[in-house]
Amino acid sequence: MTLDITDLKVTIGGREILRGVDLSLQEGRVHGLAGESGSGKTMTGLAVLGLLPHGARATGRIALGERDLLTLPPRELNKVRGGEVAMVFQDPATSLHPMLSVGRQLTEHMRHHLRLDRREARARAVELLGKVRIPGAEEAYGRFPHQFSGGMRQRIAIAIALACSPRVLIADEPTTALDVTVQAGVLRLLRGLCDELGLAVLLVTHDLGVMSAIADEVSVMKDGLVVETGPRGKVLREPSHAYTRSLLDSLPGETA
Repeated sequence: MTLDITDLKVTIGGREILRGVDLSLQEGRVHGLAGESGSGKTMTGLAVLGLLPHGARATGRIALGERDLLTLPPRELNKVRGGEVAMVFQDPATSLHPMLSVGRQLTEHMRHHLRLDRREARARAVELLGKVRIPGAEEAYGRFPHQFSGGMRQRIAIAIALACSPRVLIADEPTTALDVTVQAGVLRLLRGLCDELGLAVLLVTHDLGVMSAIADEVSVMKDGLVVETGPRGKVLREPSHAYTRSLLDSLPGETA
């Protein structure tokens, strides 16, 4: 399933945050969305799921197959969230509930979206924990987020996002709080899941170095606009926009 964003504009308090964003996500591909803080990357992801701040107004079109997510009634959009489109947030320390076990957080929306009974949901949860390479998945099911490292918590957040077999995954700065070695492991995991499950992945990051490791296509955002889009190699080696070149010049080493 593809996700096509056309002329997306978001206004908050009279200020235009997104000014006509165009993006297209394809099955089995990672589309990187890069840019500095405040450029509109996260707002784009939140708009897809209808999670914009109170008072925000979105126009344009966000097409998931034949449906425009911007025009869906709330009940239908709730079916899309987690069921067909899922999101991994930047900091698992805040996106995971500290008082609920990992198993509870994995199975709650499975039982809602997939109508699984308790035993079926538990079995799928343990399977997912194994898929994202959490050691001792059976034991991990009953533990709490604070009992895991930052990298393991991010893997758990990815498992929760995958619980209902979405076709589109939005990963918002999923490696920001991780050290370089753990970051590389999470990126390999995302790439492998994309290939194995045929996911369409939108990877939001300010780091073009991350893009060089995982993305198939790259879009660069500045001031609420996509200023450049293309295959990873072309954008990172032969950027056509001055802003992209400035981002590349700020990197400590060469991107691939």
